[in-house]
Parts: sequence; structure tokens; C-alpha cells
Amino acid sequence: MTTPRDFICERILLTNDDGIDAPGLRVLEQVAAQLAPEIWVVAPRHDQSGTSHSISLHDPLRVSPQGEVQGAASGGAASGAASGMRRFAVPGTPGDCVVMGVRHLMAGRRPDMILSGVNRGGNLGVETVFSGTVGAAMTGMLLGIPSIALSQVFVAGRDVPWDTARTLAPGVIRQLAAMDWAAEACLNVNFPACPPSEARKMLLTSQGLGLMDGVDVVTGTDPRGLPYHWLTLTRARHADDAGSEAAGVAAFHVTATPLRFERTHDSTLAAMRAGL
Repeated sequence: MTTPRDFICERILLTNDDGIDAPGLRVLEQVAAQLAPEIWVVAPRHDQSGTSHSISLHDPLRVSPQGEVQGAASGGAASGAASGMRRFAVPGTPGDCVVMGVRHLMAGRRPDMILSGVNRGGNLGVETVFSGTVGAAMTGMLLGIPSIALSQVFVAGRDVPWDTARTLAPGVIRQLAAMDWAAEACLNVNFPACPPSEARKMLLTSQGLGLMDGVDVVTGTDPRGLPYHWLTLTRARHADDAGSEAAGVAAFHVTATPLRFERTHDSTLAAMRAGL
């Protein structure tokens, strides 16, 4: 049983990119309930995988309460009068959900932490550029709130080992929350594709290149004879160093990588300046 002394903060905002009904979000709700007395869930109505940290600037957003909403003030603003679980769906991106949560639903009492996930599948290396799970954490970082993205790696054709994230995430988040990290950084956590009993200690890792090789187009013809196209990510194992997150999860470690918005390629910048 969780007691007040087990909590690490007062309120946590949860989101994801797989949608409000995703099993990974249920896992994250169970995890967050061990970390704070007040949990707010603001998640996309439908799957928003691959949306990175995009936001909707040309479409209105409508917030829909999901199930029983405990202790929320009328009109959607936080009253602070009661604790519990409050769940909302937004027909937008994970970034939209974070902004709506922080700037609207919780405007009176900002979250102390934002957790995004638990994603179905790893977010490793270059994949993080496309990931809505990571994008939500990046948006939270932009709003000045400590933010962590969480993903559960799995092997294709096998069940997703949700128990690994469910069992290990509370301790991992406590450990990370006790560390100092820069305000201009968020954290990307990946749980390995193994039972929790086989998972190894958390490693602090670099992003590396991961398992993504590029983006391709698959074309087909529908029953009416019209062409359609699916975008798909192509995979390849890069020669990442031992300190990368892909190498870490391959060895059954939990990995945590600090990420930032600053993307300047310093060596190229220096070489180009030298050539002026």
C-alpha cells in the first residue's frame, strides 16, 4: 500500500501517443499512482504515433472527460480541493495534450512532473525524432516541467512484456527524480524486452543511432482500383557504441537518456566557419 511518505511530488500529468485506451497508458496510471496523490491524464483520442512534438495550430481542440472525474472544478480548471485520477481525451497530438493539460486543465496548479508513455515499442536513437511519446516530454520540457518519456521494448511476434515497465518504472522514476538534470533537458527511458526478473540495472546512456535506417513508402491498390500509400520505418542495426541506449536495452538494461532541443552539429559549424 502506498503511503504519503512514498510520494515524490503532489501532482503528475500523464500522456502518451498510442491513445487514451492504450494498454501502456493503463500501466503508466498504475505506476503514477505510487508516485503522487493527484494524477491527471490528458491523452490523444486516437493513436498519434510518429507525430513528434507537433501541435495543432489550425484546428480547434475539444476536451472530453473520460469515465469518472474526481475532484475537478467545473469548467475544467483544477480546484485543488481533492486528489485522485482525472482522465481527459483530446483529438490532437501528444504535444497538444501536454499544452492543454498544463495551460488549461491544470492552469491553477501546474504539474510537478510529466510522464509520457508507456509506449508500445522502444524509442531508441533516431526514432526519438519521430516519436510522439518523446515529443510530449520535449513539449513538457519547453514548458519548464521535468518530463520523462517511457517506452517498453518488445520482440516482434511476441507479447509486449508490460510487467517489466509496470514493475520497474516506479523505482526508476524515483531514482531519476532524485538526480539533478538541466531545465533544458528531458529524459527518455526504455525498458528491455525481458521479464522484470531478468532486467538489469538502469544505465545512463547516449542517444546513438538506434535501429532505424530510414522511411519508405509501401504502395498498393484498394478494392476500387485506387492506389494507396503507407509510410513505414525501415530497420537496420547500427554500430552504436556500448554507451548507447540501443546497446543498453539489447543487454537487458533499463536505459535513461537526457535529450534536448539544441541540434547544432558543432563540428560541421566549426568547419564551415573555418572555410569562410
